[in-house]
Amino acid sequence: MEDKGEVKCIKFSFGNKILAVQRTPKAVDFINFIPDLPQTEYSQECKTKNANILSFCWISTNEIVFITDQGVEFYQVLPDKRTLKLLKNQSINVNWCMYSPETAVLLLSTTVHGNVLQPFYFRSGTMSKMPKFEIELPASPKSGNLCLSDIIMATIYGQLYVLYLKHQPRTPNNPGAEVILYYLPRDGQCKKLHILKLNTTGKFALNVVDNLVVVHHQSSQTSMIFDIKLRAEFDGAVTIHHQVLPSLSIHPCKIPRADSSSWTVFQPDIIINASEGYLWCLQIKLQPIVHMLQDKGRLMDFLLQRKDCKMVILSVCCQMLSTAERGSLPVIATIFDKLNQVYKEYLEAEQNYALAMESGTSRSSSTQKRPVRTQAVIDQSDMYTHVLSVFTEKKHYLYELVIKTLVQHSLFYMLHQFLQYHVLSDSKPLACLLLSLESTYPPAHQLSLDMLKRLSTANDEIVEVLLSKHQVLGALRFVRSVGSHDNISARKFLDAARQTGDTMLFYTTFKFFEQRNQRLRGSSHFTPGEHCEEHVSHFKTLFGEQALLTPMAV
Repeated sequence: MEDKGEVKCIKFSFGNKILAVQRTPKAVDFINFIPDLPQTEYSQECKTKNANILSFCWISTNEIVFITDQGVEFYQVLPDKRTLKLLKNQSINVNWCMYSPETAVLLLSTTVHGNVLQPFYFRSGTMSKMPKFEIELPASPKSGNLCLSDIIMATIYGQLYVLYLKHQPRTPNNPGAEVILYYLPRDGQCKKLHILKLNTTGKFALNVVDNLVVVHHQSSQTSMIFDIKLRAEFDGAVTIHHQVLPSLSIHPCKIPRADSSSWTVFQPDIIINASEGYLWCLQIKLQPIVHMLQDKGRLMDFLLQRKDCKMVILSVCCQMLSTAERGSLPVIATIFDKLNQVYKEYLEAEQNYALAMESGTSRSSSTQKRPVRTQAVIDQSDMYTHVLSVFTEKKHYLYELVIKTLVQHSLFYMLHQFLQYHVLSDSKPLACLLLSLESTYPPAHQLSLDMLKRLSTANDEIVEVLLSKHQVLGALRFVRSVGSHDNISARKFLDAARQTGDTMLFYTTFKFFEQRNQRLRGSSHFTPGEHCEEHVSHFKTLFGEQALLTPMAV
Protein backbone atom coordinates (compact mmCIF):
# COMPACT_ATOMS: atom_id res chain seq x y z
CA MET A 1 0.00 0.00 0.00
CA GLU A 2 1.15 3.51 -0.75
CA ASP A 3 1.67 5.81 2.22
CA LYS A 4 -1.21 8.25 1.77
CA GLY A 5 -1.40 9.39 5.35
CA GLU A 6 -2.43 8.04 8.75
CA VAL A 7 -4.79 5.06 8.68
CA LYS A 8 -7.81 5.69 10.90
CA CYS A 9 -9.52 2.35 10.28
CA ILE A 10 -8.83 -0.70 8.11
CA LYS A 11 -11.11 -3.71 7.52
CA PHE A 12 -11.28 -6.68 5.14
CA SER A 13 -14.57 -7.73 3.62
CA PHE A 14 -15.95 -11.21 4.30
CA GLY A 15 -13.60 -13.73 2.73
CA ASN A 16 -10.77 -11.17 2.69
CA LYS A 17 -11.56 -10.21 -0.92
CA ILE A 18 -11.63 -6.42 -0.61
CA LEU A 19 -9.71 -4.18 1.79
CA ALA A 20 -11.32 -0.94 2.99
CA VAL A 21 -9.09 1.82 4.41
CA GLN A 22 -10.19 5.10 5.95
CA ARG A 23 -7.58 7.86 6.06
CA THR A 24 -9.79 10.97 6.09
CA PRO A 25 -13.19 11.88 7.59
CA LYS A 26 -14.70 12.16 4.11
CA ALA A 27 -13.80 9.01 2.17
CA VAL A 28 -12.93 5.31 2.27
CA ASP A 29 -10.36 3.73 -0.10
CA PHE A 30 -10.63 0.19 -1.47
CA ILE A 31 -8.10 -2.36 -2.74
CA ASN A 32 -9.09 -5.60 -4.50
CA PHE A 33 -7.47 -8.88 -3.49
CA ILE A 34 -9.27 -10.93 -6.12
CA PRO A 35 -7.38 -12.98 -8.75
CA ASP A 36 -7.21 -11.35 -12.22
CA LEU A 37 -8.34 -7.96 -10.86
CA PRO A 38 -5.90 -5.05 -10.47
CA GLN A 39 -4.94 -3.93 -6.97
CA THR A 40 -5.14 -0.27 -7.86
CA GLU A 41 -6.92 1.70 -5.12
CA TYR A 42 -10.31 3.27 -5.74
CA SER A 43 -12.19 5.59 -3.40
CA GLN A 44 -15.70 6.52 -2.29
CA GLU A 45 -16.63 9.80 -0.60
CA CYS A 46 -19.68 10.02 1.63
CA LYS A 47 -22.70 11.46 -0.21
CA THR A 48 -23.94 13.85 2.46
CA LYS A 49 -22.33 17.28 2.29
CA ASN A 50 -20.40 18.49 5.33
CA ALA A 51 -20.73 15.00 6.90
CA ASN A 52 -17.86 13.13 8.53
CA ILE A 53 -17.48 9.36 8.46
CA LEU A 54 -17.56 8.03 12.03
CA SER A 55 -17.14 4.37 11.06
CA PHE A 56 -17.84 1.82 8.35
CA CYS A 57 -18.89 -1.84 8.47
CA TRP A 58 -18.80 -4.65 5.94
CA ILE A 59 -22.23 -6.23 5.64
CA SER A 60 -21.26 -9.02 3.23
CA THR A 61 -18.60 -9.87 0.64
CA ASN A 62 -19.46 -6.80 -1.45
CA GLU A 63 -21.77 -4.67 0.73
CA ILE A 64 -20.58 -1.92 3.03
CA VAL A 65 -22.25 0.77 5.14
CA PHE A 66 -20.79 4.18 5.98
CA ILE A 67 -21.94 5.73 9.26
CA THR A 68 -21.54 9.48 9.28
CA ASP A 69 -22.45 12.05 11.88
CA GLN A 70 -25.49 12.86 9.70
CA GLY A 71 -26.75 9.45 8.67
CA VAL A 72 -26.23 6.02 7.13
CA GLU A 73 -25.10 5.25 3.58
CA PHE A 74 -25.47 1.70 2.33
CA TYR A 75 -23.34 0.74 -0.70
CA GLN A 76 -22.72 -2.17 -3.02
CA VAL A 77 -19.04 -2.55 -3.94
CA LEU A 78 -18.36 -3.45 -7.59
CA PRO A 79 -14.72 -4.63 -7.55
CA ASP A 80 -14.47 -5.31 -11.28
CA LYS A 81 -15.62 -1.75 -12.09
CA ARG A 82 -13.65 -0.32 -9.14
CA THR A 83 -16.63 1.70 -8.00
CA LEU A 84 -19.47 1.71 -5.44
CA LYS A 85 -23.25 1.92 -5.95
CA LEU A 86 -25.43 3.64 -3.35
CA LEU A 87 -28.29 1.31 -2.34
CA LYS A 88 -29.92 3.38 0.39
CA ASN A 89 -29.33 6.59 2.32
CA GLN A 90 -30.88 7.42 5.71
CA SER A 91 -30.51 10.86 7.30
CA ILE A 92 -30.19 10.86 11.10
CA ASN A 93 -27.99 12.64 13.64
CA VAL A 94 -25.43 10.15 14.94
CA ASN A 95 -23.19 10.39 18.03
CA TRP A 96 -21.63 6.94 17.76
CA CYS A 97 -22.42 3.50 16.40
CA MET A 98 -21.78 -0.22 16.83
CA TYR A 99 -22.41 -3.22 14.60
CA SER A 100 -23.19 -6.88 15.31
CA PRO A 101 -21.94 -8.98 12.36
CA GLU A 102 -23.60 -12.08 13.83
CA THR A 103 -27.08 -10.59 13.54
CA ALA A 104 -26.38 -7.88 10.89
CA VAL A 105 -27.81 -5.20 13.19
CA LEU A 106 -26.37 -1.67 13.28
CA LEU A 107 -27.03 0.42 16.41
CA LEU A 108 -26.85 4.24 16.28
CA SER A 109 -26.82 6.68 19.20
CA THR A 110 -28.94 9.79 18.55
CA THR A 111 -30.21 12.89 20.42
CA VAL A 112 -28.15 15.25 22.58
CA HIS A 113 -27.72 12.84 25.50
CA GLY A 114 -27.10 9.93 23.16
CA ASN A 115 -29.56 7.69 24.99
CA VAL A 116 -32.04 7.21 22.13
CA LEU A 117 -30.81 4.24 20.11
CA GLN A 118 -31.86 3.55 16.53
CA PRO A 119 -31.20 0.04 15.17
CA PHE A 120 -31.05 -0.98 11.50
CA TYR A 121 -31.20 -4.50 10.09
CA PHE A 122 -29.43 -5.60 6.89
CA ARG A 123 -30.41 -8.55 4.75
CA SER A 124 -29.98 -9.50 1.08
CA GLY A 125 -29.08 -6.02 -0.11
CA THR A 126 -31.77 -4.25 1.94
CA MET A 127 -31.58 -1.97 5.00
CA SER A 128 -34.58 -1.93 7.33
CA LYS A 129 -35.26 0.56 10.09
CA MET A 130 -36.18 -1.10 13.39
CA PRO A 131 -38.14 0.59 16.23
CA LYS A 132 -35.98 3.00 18.21
CA PHE A 133 -35.78 2.82 22.00
CA GLU A 134 -34.51 4.89 24.92
CA ILE A 135 -31.91 3.98 27.53
CA GLU A 136 -32.74 5.21 31.04
CA LEU A 137 -29.91 7.45 32.20
CA PRO A 138 -29.00 7.65 35.93
CA ALA A 139 -30.85 10.30 37.91
CA SER A 140 -27.55 11.86 39.02
CA PRO A 141 -26.87 15.21 37.31
CA LYS A 142 -23.22 14.19 36.93
CA SER A 143 -24.18 11.26 34.73
CA GLY A 144 -23.73 13.27 31.51
CA ASN A 145 -24.30 11.64 28.15
CA LEU A 146 -24.53 7.97 27.25
CA CYS A 147 -21.09 6.92 26.04
CA LEU A 148 -20.08 4.18 23.64
CA SER A 149 -18.15 2.52 26.49
CA ASP A 150 -21.42 2.09 28.41
CA ILE A 151 -23.03 -0.08 25.71
CA ILE A 152 -22.33 -3.41 24.03
CA MET A 153 -24.39 -5.63 21.73
CA ALA A 154 -24.24 -9.37 22.29
CA THR A 155 -26.07 -12.52 21.30
CA ILE A 156 -26.99 -14.46 24.44
CA TYR A 157 -28.83 -17.77 24.16
CA GLY A 158 -29.58 -17.02 20.51
CA GLN A 159 -31.18 -13.62 21.15
CA LEU A 160 -29.73 -10.16 20.53
CA TYR A 161 -29.36 -7.93 23.59
CA VAL A 162 -28.16 -4.40 24.15
CA LEU A 163 -26.24 -4.34 27.44
CA TYR A 164 -26.09 -1.00 29.23
CA LEU A 165 -23.58 -0.47 32.02
CA LYS A 166 -25.39 1.90 34.35
CA HIS A 167 -23.09 3.72 36.78
CA GLN A 168 -24.66 5.02 39.96
CA PRO A 169 -23.34 5.78 43.47
CA ARG A 170 -23.58 3.19 46.20
CA THR A 171 -26.08 4.19 48.90
CA PRO A 172 -28.13 2.35 51.54
CA ASN A 173 -30.98 2.14 49.00
CA ASN A 174 -28.77 1.51 46.00
CA PRO A 175 -26.17 -1.27 45.84
CA GLY A 176 -24.19 0.46 43.09
CA ALA A 177 -23.67 -0.12 39.39
CA GLU A 178 -25.74 -2.55 37.36
CA VAL A 179 -25.93 -3.94 33.86
CA ILE A 180 -29.32 -3.63 32.16
CA LEU A 181 -30.18 -6.02 29.33
CA TYR A 182 -32.54 -4.81 26.61
CA TYR A 183 -33.89 -7.55 24.33
CA LEU A 184 -33.78 -6.40 20.71
CA PRO A 185 -36.14 -8.55 18.59
CA ARG A 186 -36.09 -8.49 14.79
CA ASP A 187 -39.74 -7.45 14.77
CA GLY A 188 -41.31 -5.51 17.60
CA GLN A 189 -40.29 -3.08 20.29
CA CYS A 190 -37.11 -3.40 22.34
CA LYS A 191 -37.81 -4.66 25.89
CA LYS A 192 -35.95 -4.23 29.16
CA LEU A 193 -35.78 -7.81 30.51
CA HIS A 194 -32.83 -8.33 32.89
CA ILE A 195 -30.80 -6.43 35.48
CA LEU A 196 -27.41 -7.68 36.67
CA LYS A 197 -26.59 -6.34 40.13
CA LEU A 198 -22.86 -5.56 40.50
CA ASN A 199 -23.08 -4.38 44.16
CA THR A 200 -20.04 -2.13 43.75
CA THR A 201 -18.84 0.98 41.91
CA GLY A 202 -15.85 1.83 39.77
CA LYS A 203 -14.64 1.10 36.25
CA PHE A 204 -16.00 -1.96 34.48
CA ALA A 205 -15.65 -3.82 31.21
CA LEU A 206 -17.92 -6.47 29.69
CA ASN A 207 -17.42 -9.71 27.79
CA VAL A 208 -19.88 -12.42 26.76
CA VAL A 209 -18.44 -15.94 26.91
CA ASP A 210 -20.43 -19.13 26.33
CA ASN A 211 -23.70 -17.22 26.89
CA LEU A 212 -22.38 -15.86 30.20
CA VAL A 213 -22.02 -12.15 30.90
CA VAL A 214 -18.60 -11.52 32.44
CA VAL A 215 -18.17 -8.16 34.17
CA HIS A 216 -14.55 -7.14 34.87
CA HIS A 217 -14.01 -4.79 37.82
CA GLN A 218 -10.82 -2.77 37.52
CA SER A 219 -10.06 -1.75 41.11
CA SER A 220 -10.54 -5.23 42.64
CA GLN A 221 -8.98 -6.97 39.61
CA THR A 222 -11.79 -9.52 39.68
CA SER A 223 -14.54 -10.59 37.33
CA MET A 224 -18.19 -11.45 37.98
CA ILE A 225 -20.12 -14.12 36.08
CA PHE A 226 -23.86 -13.84 35.37
CA ASP A 227 -26.18 -16.38 33.75
CA ILE A 228 -29.57 -15.01 32.71
CA LYS A 229 -30.98 -18.54 32.28
CA LEU A 230 -30.65 -19.41 36.00
CA ARG A 231 -33.57 -18.97 38.37
CA ALA A 232 -33.69 -15.41 39.67
CA GLU A 233 -35.97 -12.83 41.27
CA PHE A 234 -38.73 -11.42 39.04
CA ASP A 235 -40.22 -8.11 40.20
CA GLY A 236 -43.15 -8.18 37.76
CA ALA A 237 -41.31 -6.34 34.99
CA VAL A 238 -37.68 -7.45 34.88
CA THR A 239 -35.62 -10.36 36.23
CA ILE A 240 -32.93 -9.38 38.73
CA HIS A 241 -29.76 -11.47 38.74
CA HIS A 242 -26.81 -11.75 41.10
CA GLN A 243 -23.45 -13.21 40.20
CA VAL A 244 -23.34 -17.00 39.95
CA LEU A 245 -20.07 -17.31 41.87
CA PRO A 246 -17.98 -15.11 44.15
CA SER A 247 -15.86 -12.62 42.21
CA LEU A 248 -12.81 -14.31 40.69
CA SER A 249 -9.59 -13.16 39.05
CA ILE A 250 -8.70 -14.11 35.50
CA HIS A 251 -5.97 -16.76 35.37
CA PRO A 252 -2.67 -14.79 35.51
CA CYS A 253 -0.45 -14.55 32.45
CA LYS A 254 3.20 -13.54 32.76
CA ILE A 255 4.23 -11.03 30.11
CA PRO A 256 7.98 -10.43 29.64
CA ARG A 257 9.03 -6.78 29.70
CA ALA A 258 5.55 -5.67 30.67
CA ASP A 259 5.58 -1.93 31.46
CA SER A 260 1.84 -1.44 31.43
CA SER A 261 -1.11 -3.34 32.79
CA SER A 262 -3.66 -1.49 30.64
CA TRP A 263 -5.94 -3.60 28.48
CA THR A 264 -8.93 -3.16 26.23
CA VAL A 265 -11.98 -5.39 25.86
CA PHE A 266 -13.55 -6.28 22.51
CA GLN A 267 -16.70 -8.30 21.92
CA PRO A 268 -17.56 -10.97 22.47
CA ASP A 269 -14.56 -12.52 24.29
CA ILE A 270 -11.39 -10.62 23.34
CA ILE A 271 -8.98 -8.89 25.72
CA ILE A 272 -6.03 -6.96 24.27
CA ASN A 273 -2.95 -5.45 25.83
CA ALA A 274 -2.12 -3.10 22.95
CA SER A 275 1.04 -1.61 24.43
CA GLU A 276 2.65 -5.05 24.75
CA GLY A 277 1.05 -6.59 21.66
CA TYR A 278 -0.88 -9.40 23.35
CA LEU A 279 -4.37 -10.70 22.57
CA TRP A 280 -6.35 -13.25 24.56
CA CYS A 281 -9.64 -15.11 24.12
CA LEU A 282 -11.48 -15.36 27.41
CA GLN A 283 -12.73 -18.83 28.37
CA ILE A 284 -14.63 -20.31 31.31
CA LYS A 285 -13.17 -23.29 33.18
CA LEU A 286 -16.10 -25.47 34.18
CA GLN A 287 -14.45 -28.12 36.36
CA PRO A 288 -13.51 -25.80 39.27
CA ILE A 289 -17.09 -24.48 39.37
CA VAL A 290 -18.26 -27.97 40.40
CA HIS A 291 -16.72 -27.38 43.85
CA MET A 292 -17.87 -23.74 44.10
CA LEU A 293 -21.63 -24.21 43.64
CA GLN A 294 -22.95 -26.17 46.61
CA ASP A 295 -26.51 -26.30 45.25
CA LYS A 296 -26.15 -29.28 42.90
CA GLY A 297 -29.47 -28.62 41.18
CA ARG A 298 -28.39 -25.05 40.37
CA LEU A 299 -24.96 -26.35 39.35
CA MET A 300 -26.60 -28.72 36.86
CA ASP A 301 -28.79 -25.92 35.48
CA PHE A 302 -25.60 -23.91 34.95
CA LEU A 303 -23.58 -26.72 33.37
CA LEU A 304 -26.36 -27.82 31.00
CA GLN A 305 -26.18 -24.41 29.27
CA ARG A 306 -22.42 -24.54 28.64
CA LYS A 307 -20.79 -25.55 25.37
CA ASP A 308 -18.24 -28.10 26.65
CA CYS A 309 -20.29 -29.51 29.50
CA LYS A 310 -20.69 -33.26 28.91
CA MET A 311 -17.64 -34.67 30.70
CA VAL A 312 -18.02 -32.22 33.60
CA ILE A 313 -21.68 -33.20 34.05
CA LEU A 314 -20.78 -36.90 33.95
CA SER A 315 -18.03 -36.33 36.52
CA VAL A 316 -20.58 -34.64 38.81
CA CYS A 317 -22.93 -37.63 38.47
CA CYS A 318 -20.09 -40.05 39.20
CA GLN A 319 -18.96 -38.10 42.24
CA MET A 320 -22.48 -37.80 43.65
CA LEU A 321 -23.16 -41.52 43.28
CA SER A 322 -19.81 -42.33 44.90
CA THR A 323 -20.67 -40.32 48.01
CA ALA A 324 -24.44 -40.77 48.01
CA GLU A 325 -26.16 -40.69 51.38
CA ARG A 326 -29.82 -40.89 52.31
CA GLY A 327 -30.21 -37.10 52.24
CA SER A 328 -28.66 -36.74 48.81
CA LEU A 329 -30.96 -39.18 47.01
CA PRO A 330 -33.60 -36.53 46.19
CA VAL A 331 -30.81 -34.35 44.79
CA ILE A 332 -29.57 -37.21 42.59
CA ALA A 333 -33.14 -37.76 41.40
CA THR A 334 -33.47 -34.05 40.57
CA ILE A 335 -30.25 -34.09 38.55
CA PHE A 336 -31.30 -37.16 36.58
CA ASP A 337 -34.68 -35.52 35.91
CA LYS A 338 -32.88 -32.49 34.45
CA LEU A 339 -30.67 -34.67 32.24
CA ASN A 340 -33.67 -36.69 31.08
CA GLN A 341 -35.63 -33.54 30.25
CA VAL A 342 -32.87 -32.24 27.96
CA TYR A 343 -32.55 -35.66 26.30
CA LYS A 344 -36.33 -35.88 25.86
CA GLU A 345 -36.51 -32.43 24.24
CA TYR A 346 -33.76 -33.39 21.79
CA LEU A 347 -35.48 -36.67 20.87
CA GLU A 348 -38.79 -34.88 20.31
CA ALA A 349 -37.10 -32.24 18.14
CA GLU A 350 -35.34 -34.96 16.14
CA GLN A 351 -38.65 -36.80 15.70
CA ASN A 352 -40.47 -33.64 14.58
CA TYR A 353 -37.72 -32.91 12.08
CA ALA A 354 -37.92 -36.44 10.67
CA LEU A 355 -41.71 -36.15 10.32
CA ALA A 356 -41.36 -32.77 8.61
CA MET A 357 -38.84 -34.20 6.14
CA GLU A 358 -41.14 -37.14 5.47
CA SER A 359 -44.13 -34.95 4.77
CA GLY A 360 -42.10 -32.46 2.75
CA THR A 361 -43.15 -29.46 4.84
CA SER A 362 -39.52 -28.45 5.44
CA ARG A 363 -39.09 -27.74 1.73
CA SER A 364 -41.46 -24.83 1.98
CA SER A 365 -40.09 -23.57 5.27
CA SER A 366 -36.53 -22.37 5.76
CA THR A 367 -37.05 -22.29 9.54
CA GLN A 368 -37.13 -26.10 9.82
CA LYS A 369 -33.59 -27.09 10.74
CA ARG A 370 -32.24 -30.36 11.99
CA PRO A 371 -31.79 -30.13 15.77
CA VAL A 372 -28.20 -29.84 16.90
CA ARG A 373 -27.09 -32.43 19.41
CA THR A 374 -25.23 -30.37 21.98
CA GLN A 375 -23.02 -31.76 24.72
CA ALA A 376 -25.89 -31.26 27.14
CA VAL A 377 -27.72 -34.17 25.47
CA ILE A 378 -26.60 -37.12 27.60
CA ASP A 379 -28.11 -40.47 26.67
CA GLN A 380 -28.11 -43.91 28.31
CA SER A 381 -24.90 -44.88 26.53
CA ASP A 382 -23.06 -41.84 27.90
CA MET A 383 -24.35 -42.49 31.41
CA TYR A 384 -23.42 -46.17 31.34
CA THR A 385 -19.98 -45.67 29.79
CA HIS A 386 -18.81 -42.81 31.99
CA VAL A 387 -20.78 -43.25 35.23
CA LEU A 388 -22.47 -46.57 35.86
CA SER A 389 -19.79 -48.83 34.35
CA VAL A 390 -17.32 -47.29 36.78
CA PHE A 391 -19.24 -49.13 39.49
CA THR A 392 -19.12 -52.51 37.74
CA GLU A 393 -16.65 -53.81 40.31
CA LYS A 394 -18.64 -52.07 43.02
CA LYS A 395 -22.10 -53.18 41.93
CA HIS A 396 -22.82 -54.29 45.50
CA TYR A 397 -22.74 -50.61 46.32
CA LEU A 398 -25.41 -49.81 43.73
CA TYR A 399 -27.56 -52.73 44.86
CA GLU A 400 -27.18 -51.57 48.44
CA LEU A 401 -28.34 -48.11 47.41
CA VAL A 402 -31.39 -49.55 45.64
CA ILE A 403 -32.35 -51.95 48.46
CA LYS A 404 -32.00 -49.37 51.23
CA THR A 405 -34.02 -46.87 49.24
CA LEU A 406 -36.82 -49.38 48.64
CA VAL A 407 -36.92 -50.39 52.31
CA GLN A 408 -36.85 -46.76 53.50
CA HIS A 409 -39.90 -46.05 51.35
CA SER A 410 -41.62 -49.34 52.33
CA LEU A 411 -41.59 -50.55 48.73
CA PHE A 412 -41.28 -54.19 49.79
CA TYR A 413 -43.31 -55.57 46.93
CA MET A 414 -40.95 -53.89 44.48
CA LEU A 415 -37.98 -55.31 46.40
CA HIS A 416 -39.45 -58.80 46.02
CA GLN A 417 -39.93 -58.17 42.30
CA PHE A 418 -36.34 -56.99 41.85
CA LEU A 419 -35.02 -60.11 43.58
CA GLN A 420 -37.41 -62.49 41.88
CA TYR A 421 -36.58 -61.26 38.38
CA HIS A 422 -32.87 -60.88 39.17
CA VAL A 423 -32.75 -57.13 38.64
CA LEU A 424 -30.44 -57.37 41.66
CA SER A 425 -27.88 -60.09 41.04
CA ASP A 426 -27.33 -62.68 43.76
CA SER A 427 -24.20 -62.21 45.85
CA LYS A 428 -22.99 -62.96 49.35
CA PRO A 429 -22.62 -59.26 50.31
CA LEU A 430 -26.16 -58.60 49.10
CA ALA A 431 -27.50 -61.55 51.12
CA CYS A 432 -25.75 -60.19 54.21
CA LEU A 433 -27.31 -56.78 53.55
CA LEU A 434 -30.75 -58.37 53.42
CA LEU A 435 -30.06 -60.07 56.74
CA SER A 436 -29.17 -56.73 58.32
CA LEU A 437 -32.56 -55.35 57.27
CA GLU A 438 -34.53 -58.09 59.08
CA SER A 439 -35.45 -55.85 62.00
CA THR A 440 -37.01 -53.38 59.55
CA TYR A 441 -38.45 -55.96 57.20
CA PRO A 442 -38.68 -59.50 58.72
CA PRO A 443 -39.09 -61.35 55.36
CA ALA A 444 -35.62 -60.10 54.42
CA HIS A 445 -34.21 -63.02 56.45
CA GLN A 446 -35.79 -65.62 54.20
CA LEU A 447 -34.92 -63.62 51.10
CA SER A 448 -31.30 -63.73 52.22
CA LEU A 449 -31.35 -67.49 52.74
CA ASP A 450 -32.97 -68.04 49.35
CA MET A 451 -30.29 -65.96 47.69
CA LEU A 452 -27.46 -67.81 49.45
CA LYS A 453 -28.95 -71.12 48.44
CA ARG A 454 -29.18 -70.01 44.79
CA LEU A 455 -25.50 -69.14 44.86
CA SER A 456 -24.62 -72.80 45.71
CA THR A 457 -21.20 -71.58 46.86
CA ALA A 458 -22.42 -70.05 50.08
CA ASN A 459 -23.29 -73.14 52.13
CA ASP A 460 -21.01 -72.14 54.98
CA GLU A 461 -22.58 -68.68 55.09
CA ILE A 462 -26.09 -70.18 55.22
CA VAL A 463 -25.12 -72.37 58.14
CA GLU A 464 -23.62 -69.38 59.96
CA VAL A 465 -26.76 -67.34 59.35
CA LEU A 466 -29.05 -70.06 60.65
CA LEU A 467 -26.92 -70.69 63.71
CA SER A 468 -26.74 -66.96 64.46
CA LYS A 469 -30.55 -66.99 64.49
CA HIS A 470 -30.56 -70.06 66.79
CA GLN A 471 -32.15 -72.12 64.02
CA VAL A 472 -29.98 -75.15 64.77
CA LEU A 473 -32.39 -77.75 63.41
CA GLY A 474 -32.84 -75.74 60.25
CA ALA A 475 -29.06 -75.66 59.85
CA LEU A 476 -28.85 -79.41 60.33
CA ARG A 477 -31.55 -80.02 57.75
CA PHE A 478 -29.78 -77.71 55.31
CA VAL A 479 -26.36 -79.38 55.60
CA ARG A 480 -28.03 -82.74 55.17
CA SER A 481 -29.89 -81.49 52.06
CA VAL A 482 -26.63 -80.43 50.41
CA GLY A 483 -24.82 -83.58 51.49
CA SER A 484 -22.25 -81.95 53.72
CA HIS A 485 -23.48 -83.23 57.10
CA ASP A 486 -20.65 -85.76 57.36
CA ASN A 487 -18.03 -82.98 57.38
CA ILE A 488 -19.49 -80.36 59.65
CA SER A 489 -18.13 -79.53 63.10
CA ALA A 490 -20.21 -81.15 65.84
CA ARG A 491 -18.88 -78.74 68.43
CA LYS A 492 -20.09 -75.67 66.50
CA PHE A 493 -23.66 -77.01 66.41
CA LEU A 494 -23.61 -78.20 70.01
CA ASP A 495 -22.33 -74.76 71.11
CA ALA A 496 -25.20 -73.08 69.27
CA ALA A 497 -27.80 -75.49 70.66
CA ARG A 498 -26.57 -75.11 74.23
CA GLN A 499 -26.56 -71.28 73.96
CA THR A 500 -30.29 -71.30 73.23
CA GLY A 501 -31.03 -72.73 76.67
CA ASP A 502 -33.49 -75.13 75.07
CA THR A 503 -32.67 -78.55 76.60
CA MET A 504 -34.73 -80.49 74.05
CA LEU A 505 -32.97 -78.71 71.18
CA PHE A 506 -29.61 -79.62 72.74
CA TYR A 507 -30.80 -83.23 73.15
CA THR A 508 -31.90 -83.49 69.50
CA THR A 509 -28.65 -81.94 68.20
CA PHE A 510 -26.54 -84.24 70.39
CA LYS A 511 -28.42 -87.32 69.14
CA PHE A 512 -27.92 -86.20 65.50
CA PHE A 513 -24.16 -86.30 65.90
CA GLU A 514 -24.26 -89.55 67.93
CA GLN A 515 -25.98 -91.20 64.98
CA ARG A 516 -23.47 -89.67 62.54
CA ASN A 517 -20.61 -91.07 64.66
CA GLN A 518 -22.23 -94.50 64.71
CA ARG A 519 -22.71 -94.47 60.95
CA LEU A 520 -19.22 -93.22 60.13
CA ARG A 521 -17.12 -95.03 62.75
CA GLY A 522 -19.35 -97.79 64.21
CA SER A 523 -19.40 -96.01 67.58
CA SER A 524 -21.55 -93.24 68.98
CA HIS A 525 -18.65 -91.73 70.94
CA PHE A 526 -16.95 -88.47 69.94
CA THR A 527 -13.23 -88.55 69.14
CA PRO A 528 -10.82 -86.37 71.17
CA GLY A 529 -10.18 -84.26 68.09
CA GLU A 530 -13.78 -83.05 68.04
CA HIS A 531 -13.36 -81.38 71.48
CA CYS A 532 -16.90 -82.26 72.58
CA GLU A 533 -16.07 -83.51 76.09
CA GLU A 534 -17.76 -80.52 77.70
CA HIS A 535 -20.98 -81.18 75.81
CA VAL A 536 -20.92 -84.94 76.64
CA SER A 537 -20.68 -84.05 80.36
CA HIS A 538 -23.49 -81.54 80.02
CA PHE A 539 -25.66 -84.13 78.30
CA LYS A 540 -25.05 -86.64 81.12
CA THR A 541 -25.96 -83.99 83.68
CA LEU A 542 -29.24 -83.23 81.95
CA PHE A 543 -30.36 -86.68 80.83
CA GLY A 544 -28.20 -89.24 82.59
CA GLU A 545 -25.53 -91.55 81.21
CA GLN A 546 -28.09 -94.14 80.11
CA ALA A 547 -29.50 -91.60 77.59
CA LEU A 548 -26.21 -91.73 75.69
CA LEU A 549 -27.14 -95.14 74.33
CA THR A 550 -30.70 -94.27 73.27
CA PRO A 551 -30.85 -93.40 69.56
CA MET A 552 -33.26 -90.72 68.26
CA ALA A 553 -34.12 -89.81 64.71
CA VAL A 554 -33.97 -86.21 63.53
